[in-house]
Amino acid sequence: MRSSLIGPYHRVVFALIIFATLATAILLRTPKWLSDFDQSFYITIAYDLIHHGVFSNGVFDKVDSTRETPPPGRFFAPVYPSLVAALMIIDPRFARAADCNVESNAGLRSGSQCEVYARPAHLANAVFLTLGVLAVALTAELIVGVTAAFWLAGIFATVALLSDADLFSFVMTESITFGVYSVALLAFVWSLKAPALGRFLLAGALLGLLVLTRTSYVVLFFVVPVLIVIAMRQSGLKALGYAAGFVIACATVVSPWMARNAVSVGHWGLTEEYGSATLIERFAFNDMTTREFFLSFAYCLPTIGPPVVEMTFGTQAMDRFVYHTPRSFFHVGRSMRDKLVEAHGRLDPLIGGIVREEMRRNRWRHLLVSLSLGWCGMWVGGSLGLLLIPAFVVGFLMARDSTLRLLSFYSVPAFAMLGLHALIANQYTRYNLILIGPLAAGAASLVITIFVRGRTVVR
Repeated sequence: MRSSLIGPYHRVVFALIIFATLATAILLRTPKWLSDFDQSFYITIAYDLIHHGVFSNGVFDKVDSTRETPPPGRFFAPVYPSLVAALMIIDPRFARAADCNVESNAGLRSGSQCEVYARPAHLANAVFLTLGVLAVALTAELIVGVTAAFWLAGIFATVALLSDADLFSFVMTESITFGVYSVALLAFVWSLKAPALGRFLLAGALLGLLVLTRTSYVVLFFVVPVLIVIAMRQSGLKALGYAAGFVIACATVVSPWMARNAVSVGHWGLTEEYGSATLIERFAFNDMTTREFFLSFAYCLPTIGPPVVEMTFGTQAMDRFVYHTPRSFFHVGRSMRDKLVEAHGRLDPLIGGIVREEMRRNRWRHLLVSLSLGWCGMWVGGSLGLLLIPAFVVGFLMARDSTLRLLSFYSVPAFAMLGLHALIANQYTRYNLILIGPLAAGAASLVITIFVRGRTVVR
């Protein structure tokens, strides 16, 4: 009896250690002003939810919500701003800090009056990251079929996330996206390994929640059903039933938000303006020179790339790749977007023509630049990425048939999102943290293939 409980007890202790490690790393980071980076996007919407009962577009509408009720909006997905609002209700100190930030941005008070405090959000980030790590560990165990994969993948994923501890000290969506995605893919792999309609329904519902967390993941609504049909093709019509169940479950979760948008905003659809704004900013990268293109493959290697390139080609060689430099691709793209908004008010009616013209002039350049951005966005996990990515490739090549099959289906959605972000967004690894799951599972598979296979594995 006692031995059968050792595994579960050890896993609970492991989860607590992961949470403590991640939470400590986040809380030790320098406190961030709540107006820094993208935090005010979500905090302003949370403010409007609490004070006006309206899910607005936050800083992207023309109404000062400290003085009047803003109109309903759908620029951002609903889950994270709603979570921030819930945390503000739970912790009045966080609510005061957030309210002060919004009022400071509106010119009602000085920012020096505002406390820098977001501990509830930081702890929530640690919870979602821990949930994601456990999901990655369990998925690796399902894929490799060995208990050791759970511990190895969990450790790899935790260390990889620690490299972005500063990112997680912001009130932003990266942590919850990683957590929800990892759980959704755990359900997906579980469904493939032990097919049952209820499991595919669960995976679809979790993907729906992910789409309501970050709208770009709607692309997986089309990718994953295809993977289900391919993976379950020997089941004949049952495979189509599983895929249909997945789609229906996902649509069931997402459709209330779309219905709300139709009623409150006047348009069906998951979002507005966000995709157009992101794509316009992405087009700025198409101005990349041939020199910058080739240097990017060295420059984007974590830790070693930037100093080597700067020492060899000069400190200004890759300035346009860096977010905070005045001449960066990001700032050029943001300026283009702002000018279009100022001139026309809305981007969605314009984006079709803008895309057609850009593709007419720069179709092949856009695809080539996307190779560079995809390469740069792939190196998640900081310095550990230098080990994880090669280990994933070798582990993939050495995997047994059953492991290879599940690892392939586990990896495709994350790499599909990597490609999407390269095509329509930018090179920042924060958009591709979901790669940590497949990389950790592949690295765990390699370690087990080398050191554990052929021995008796205690399960």
